[in-house]
Amino acid sequence: VTLMESGGDSVQAGESLKLSCTVAGSISSIDTMGWFRLAPGREREKVATLGRLGNTYYADPVKGRFTISRDDAKNTLYLQMNSLNFEDTAMYYCVAGFFDQLERGSWGAGTQVTVFA
Repeated sequence: VTLMESGGDSVQAGESLKLSCTVAGSISSIDTMGWFRLAPGREREKVATLGRLGNTYYADPVKGRFTISRDDAKNTLYLQMNSLNFEDTAMYYCVAGFFDQLERGSWGAGTQVTVFA
C-alpha cells in the first residue's frame, strides 16, 4: 500500500498541527495504521496507532495531547497534535500493517515537524 504524509510544518511551542496520511487504496482493509517519529540522536518511537476496530495506542509522552483518527471515506489517517513542545520535533512517518508487527508494514516518506521553544 502507498502512503503519503502531509501537514508537517515549523511552529512555536504550544501550538497545534494536524498531520494527514493519504492511502492509495482502501484504508478500511488495513488492520492497523499508526504514526512513528524519528529525531536526530534519538531512537525511532511509535507515537500512536489505530486498529480497524477502533482500538488505539499512544506513547506516554503524547498522551492527552495527540489524537489519532481516520476518515474511511477519504482513505486518510490523521494525527492531531496539540500543545506541541520542542521534544516533538521529528520526522513523522505513517505506517500501515498488522498490529503485532506494524514496523514491518508499509511506510510513507515522512513529514517534518519542527517546534521552536
